[in-house]
Amino acid sequence: MRLDIPEDADVEEAAAITAAVGQHLTDVAAAAAAAESTEETWQGEKWRFAGRLDALGEEPKRVPDGAPTDAWTAAGRIDRL
Repeated sequence: MRLDIPEDADVEEAAAITAAVGQHLTDVAAAAAAAESTEETWQGEKWRFAGRLDALGEEPKRVPDGAPTDAWTAAGRIDRL
C-alpha cells in the first residue's frame, strides 16, 4: 500500500494524515475480523443457564468461562460446574 501525502504538508500535517489513515485501516481490519468471528460464547447466557438448572431442582450454577458452548454438553457436566 502506498500513501501519497501532499508535498506542501508540513511535518505535523503529514503525521496527522498518517495517523488518520492508520486508524482507519485498523478499524477496517477489526470490523472484518469481527464479521468473520462465528465462535459461540456463553456471553449473556450464563445466568439463564443457571436459572434453568434451578428450575430443574438442581443447584443454580453459573457456567464458567471456557465451558462447552453446547448447552447439552454443559448440562452433562453439571457436577463439574
